[in-house]
Parts: sequence; structure tokens; C-alpha cells
Amino acid sequence: MTAKRLKVIVTRRLPDPVEIRLKELFDTELNETDVPFTREQMVDAVQRADVLVPTVTDVVDAELLAEAGPQLRHIAQFGAGIDNLAAEDAMKRGITVTNTPGVLTDDTADVTMALILAVPRRLHEGIQLLEAGKFDGWAPTWMLGRRLSGKRLGIIGMGRIGQAVARRARAFGLQIHYHNRKPVNRQITEELQATYWESLDQMLARMDIISVNCPHTPATFHLLNARRIDLLKPDTFIVNTARGEVIDEAALARALRAGKIGGAGLDVFEREPIVNPELVGLPNVILLPHMGSATVEGRVEMGEKVIINIKTLADGHKPPDRVIPAIL
Repeated sequence: MTAKRLKVIVTRRLPDPVEIRLKELFDTELNETDVPFTREQMVDAVQRADVLVPTVTDVVDAELLAEAGPQLRHIAQFGAGIDNLAAEDAMKRGITVTNTPGVLTDDTADVTMALILAVPRRLHEGIQLLEAGKFDGWAPTWMLGRRLSGKRLGIIGMGRIGQAVARRARAFGLQIHYHNRKPVNRQITEELQATYWESLDQMLARMDIISVNCPHTPATFHLLNARRIDLLKPDTFIVNTARGEVIDEAALARALRAGKIGGAGLDVFEREPIVNPELVGLPNVILLPHMGSATVEGRVEMGEKVIINIKTLADGHKPPDRVIPAIL
């Protein structure tokens, strides 16, 4: 089968240049309405497509794959995360899974750094007071936040994004600490002057700011649970631009409302698009609608990776962004 004859079904609207190129190269079926596929539509898609292009919000589980037609040979995820995909089941069925890693590193790190700046300095709270007409002029003790320089930043997950966050944070005078499955190489450690903590608990108890930059896996689900949140100092700030499931949202909300931690900046949520109502309206919390990677350039580059992965596999080669589960 040549690439031009491949039936490609895309579950959401993608940037115009990406959709145009997909249509040029393949028999592409687009989601013109941009309404998320229902389960029935997902079943129909896997029964007809040679290549399915889902996004991180589409559930592609073992039950859906059991409904797939024999022609489905490739799931080309539009996104870096794969926790929505039963990748192991797909590979056992001979279906190649690819994703789009790397292209969103800087975009996500920028938003992470923006939250690291905004939450301790109470920027969102200041905007709200100004817009509500409550600014009566400068005063020596009004709207005091926390200085960043000299503070300790604890990064959970020192992959591409974690390292990019560390580089930005260093420029603001933050001391870099991190917890990871294993230490990063010596060159990166020396560049970032980073301190590795094998014990997450010990790191959490000593940090001024925590940045969550690890993927959601069974091992990281509720990694920051009630017990670990209780380890934090009362003036510690938490920023999460990774996956909402890494934090026990209910426990975080309780700690924030009780004044047990300093504040939080969240771009992701445990049950998206639902946001825990206990987090809404808190003055020391900034909530963003999962926009950490939302740049025009980033989305187009993601689409280009999807196309390269499809074209490479269609041409009989191994695509550059194959997902290979650790157990296989």
C-alpha cells in the first residue's frame, strides 16, 4: 500500500498547514466540527482507518483496540504524552504507536516559569484587585510577595522539560534541586549546578517551590498525595504543568484552604476539563486551561512530526518517534 492510499482519520482539528499537508499526502478524513469523538465514533474510526491520529484527550484503550479492523497499522498520536493510549496492547496487535516528543519543551517550560514567577509575587491577585477597583495607591506593606532569588526550586522529573525549566530558573537566581528515577549526567548537573535527591520526601520538606514535570504513569499517580503535601513548608508554592493526576487535587485544595502551603499554579487538572471547585476562587492559586504547550509554532511542529511518522512507516521504515513500552 502506498502512502497516498492510506486512510488517515484525525480526531480533532489541527493547524491549517498540517491538515492541508495531510490531505495532500493521504486519504485523510478530518474532524471539521472539532467536537471530541464519541466512543462510537472512535470505534468507527479504528474499524476504517489505516492510521488513527488521536490527541491526548482521546481514550484509546484495550477495549477500543479489540474493535479495530485488521487494516489499522498505526496510531500516530498528536501529543507527547501517551497515558491515554494502551500502547502495549497496540503493539501486541501489530499496531505501531508514535508520538510527538521534544517540540513542546520550550513552550511548556516558558509557562512553567511564568507560574513560578506569578504565584509567589501574587501577580494574579494584584490584577484582580486592580480590576475590582481596589487599588488605592502604593503602600509599604501592601501586596507583599516572595523574592525568587536564592530560593530552592525542587523539580520532580528532570527530563527535557524539567531541564528547560531549570535553565530558566537559574537565570532568576533559583537554586536547582531535583528528584528523578536516576541522576542526570554529570555535564547537565554541572551546567545547572543541580542537586539530586534520591528521596522525594526529603526534597519536598526543604524546597520553597515545587515544579511537577514528570509524566503520568501508574507509578506517578498521586505522587504528591496528602502525606507528601503535609511535608511541605507553609510558604512553599507548587506549580504543575505536567499531568493533573500526579497531584491529589483534593488534598492540595485542603492544604491551600487551610493555609498549610503558600500557593499553587496549575495548568493541568486531575479530571479535565472538570476543575475541582475547591480550587476555584482562591487568591493564592492561578488556574490555567491546559495551555502550557499552546503556541502556533509548537502545534505546527507537532503536526509535522505526525506526518513524518506516518510517511516513514508507510515507506517501510521505522518512524523516528516510535513508542516502545518498557515491558516489551
